[in-house]
Amino acid sequence: MAEQTNIQKPAAPAPKKENKGVSSNVGGVKNASIVILICFVVAVCFFIFVLGNGSNFKDGSNANAPLNLAGTIYKGGFIVPILQTLFLTVIVLSVERWIALSKASGSGSIAKFVANVKKELAAKNIDGAEELCKKQKGTVGAVVYSTIQKYKEMDKNELLPKEQKLSLIQGQLEEATSLEMPALQQNLPIVATLTTLGTLIGLLGTVIGMIKSFQALSASGAPDSTELSTGISEALINTAFGIATAAFALIAYNFYTNKIDNMAYAIDELGFAIVNTFSQTH
Repeated sequence: MAEQTNIQKPAAPAPKKENKGVSSNVGGVKNASIVILICFVVAVCFFIFVLGNGSNFKDGSNANAPLNLAGTIYKGGFIVPILQTLFLTVIVLSVERWIALSKASGSGSIAKFVANVKKELAAKNIDGAEELCKKQKGTVGAVVYSTIQKYKEMDKNELLPKEQKLSLIQGQLEEATSLEMPALQQNLPIVATLTTLGTLIGLLGTVIGMIKSFQALSASGAPDSTELSTGISEALINTAFGIATAAFALIAYNFYTNKIDNMAYAIDELGFAIVNTFSQTH
């Protein structure tokens, strides 16, 4: 009988652990036009079916004098649902930015993260700083982690001069920052636009309301008090909605811009610390 030989297959190589980067985890609505469209539909439905409900007017008809505030707002005219659309859009995008920037901030305080990373860099503990970035995550953690990876790459490189290594580390910091910033600032230009647009649309409604009021005054004979009051109501309601929209948009824009600036300052501070550490140790 032929001898049977046990041929052992070579053991499969152990899978290499991938050095996964840190995700900034910045989400958010990518297409704000969908938000605006939905807000417009909601505003029109609210204007017609809620504000224009017959129970808000004398004798159950929205052509008559209003009995309450809802009816008075309805008398603001066709500008009202437009202003309500703008106001709802500001609210929705503000909430969306709050959620997105909360994720972008990472798992802990940015100020504490900056202090801890600087402490590790001062002790020349690059691996410790890297671990802190993995724990922190978010935009600042992702950018600093990417810069530290370039630091390690340059640390192993024995061909390039020191000045070029420093330039490459700084370039990696700037590139990573430029990739993250658009996600942080997403939809904020729309909020900034609504700051002005809300005021202008409100002013348009005010002018239209005043025109109706003066038309009532210019009528022959005794002025029509109903038309006069309707025109004044339209002017004041549109003014109020316009001011509210602009004020809320301005507060939201400045608030979120300040949060983004704080992240940018933290990135710059840690980037300088990384470059300075490399310069001192090489």
